[in-house]
Amino acid sequence: MSLRFFFLFSFALTTLTTILNTSYANETANTKSIVLAGGCFWCIESDYEKLDGIVNVVSGYSGGHTKNPTYKQVSAGGSGHIEVVEVTYNPEVIKYSEILDYFWHHIDPTRNDGQFCDRGPQYRPAIFYKDESEKQGILESARHIEKTKPFKEPLKVEFIQASKFYPAEDYHQDYYKKNPLRYKYYRYSCGRDARVEELWGSN
Repeated sequence: MSLRFFFLFSFALTTLTTILNTSYANETANTKSIVLAGGCFWCIESDYEKLDGIVNVVSGYSGGHTKNPTYKQVSAGGSGHIEVVEVTYNPEVIKYSEILDYFWHHIDPTRNDGQFCDRGPQYRPAIFYKDESEKQGILESARHIEKTKPFKEPLKVEFIQASKFYPAEDYHQDYYKKNPLRYKYYRYSCGRDARVEELWGSN
């Protein structure tokens, strides 16, 4: 390799890297994220990826005391974490309030001991907030739901100060795409959609 070719190659590589990094910075600068817990993260991930304005949904764990928790630790209930999803969205396409409203209407907010067929605090419903503004947005959303909900039971969704989010293992990501038959069987047998329709009607 000639010295000239080396410098030209290095310059081209540096320029390309700068362009890619700039594009990535612009993309992330125009997005926001929220962490939500609504039982099985496979199901919440599947539900949110149907929406316009959603950039990415990652299944994971948050709210506990164990560093780098595994699925086995979380599902056993000993790590203190909850199964969650981190939803990254474009606020110019979908609003924070719309993200929250969609959440309420796709869970069972009357239970804090789990969700559907999954029992235990690691499956309880929760919304995580980063700052006071987000907390107030959640409270406003909850007040609206309380006034308009078609059932009598009180809301039992927990509002939690955001802490470290740990992505779940790779095999959990997009599980509904990788294992469609198993996923559909689990979702049906767990009674998720039937209970949601019982509470909210047809979404």
